[in-house]
Amino acid sequence: MAEKEVLLEVKNLTKHFVVERSFFGKPLSVLKAVDNVSFKIYKGEALGLVGESGCGKSTIGKMLVNLYTPTDGKIIYEGVELTALKQRQRREYCKDIQLIFQDPYSSLNPRMTIGDIIAEPIIVNKLLPRNEVENRVNYLLNCVGLANHQRNRYAHEFSGGQRQRVGIARALAVNPKLIVCDEPVSALDVSIQAQVLNLLDDLKEEFGLTYLFIAHGLNVVKHISDRVGVMYLGKIMELADKNELYENPLNPYTQALLSAIPSVDVENKTERIILEGDVPTPIDPPDGCRFCSRCFKRTEGCDKYETVLKDIGGGHYVACKLFEK
Repeated sequence: MAEKEVLLEVKNLTKHFVVERSFFGKPLSVLKAVDNVSFKIYKGEALGLVGESGCGKSTIGKMLVNLYTPTDGKIIYEGVELTALKQRQRREYCKDIQLIFQDPYSSLNPRMTIGDIIAEPIIVNKLLPRNEVENRVNYLLNCVGLANHQRNRYAHEFSGGQRQRVGIARALAVNPKLIVCDEPVSALDVSIQAQVLNLLDDLKEEFGLTYLFIAHGLNVVKHISDRVGVMYLGKIMELADKNELYENPLNPYTQALLSAIPSVDVENKTERIILEGDVPTPIDPPDGCRFCSRCFKRTEGCDKYETVLKDIGGGHYVACKLFEK
């Protein structure tokens, strides 16, 4: 079997936000949003990233598209270490990595028509002559299921699903190779969610795209992803092929998440795992394993030994003391 081509790799990626400083500017309180995360995204795949609110998954996406500057670690895109480049040099790669926002309404300029919104990145990046931009906009509108005559309307004249289609068209405008989908369907009705997910799936094949798909819903992630990573409190706890992860979850946190998925299969229904306690604050995370304070399988040393994501075979990565050798 041919080895997969790596499009993007992050190594020990870290993002800390200073919450409070002293009078002299010394950090007194630091929020550890993402802490020492590493993974690869292969060309042509959709990598899902799932976890509770505040686990750091959206922060990772924003670092990839250069909205946040990493505190530490490396982002390597097609062999080029983006984090080692100066800001002006890195802008040259920004068009290759685009973002679809969670809220389609707040991400669109209410004073611009959707035609101008989609045309703007094409004009700014000088991708086409001015006289060809309109045809490109019409083509993109058709690709996402909107009509050409709608290009002169404003964002408030569209439904939530239509606005998200505009956001997708804008992301496609600069011919990106990787699109970070930051919970693109969480603000939509269930029926509209399915339409947008199917659209993203079709566009992936048509344009040869690669996705980092960030979401809360485990069923949503399973529908569109090839591999799935599970995050908790700034760390990746498990990463595997989607079928392997859903059928054979190894990390206790992944097991608890999957047990919460509603099922109509009464005979094969799994027992719900209720986690005790609240999610610790990322300002003062637990020592050792991040999940140890709520883990139903914790053993002696879990609160002292910091787990590392390791491949236990077949590309199944787990961060848990139970699988340390």
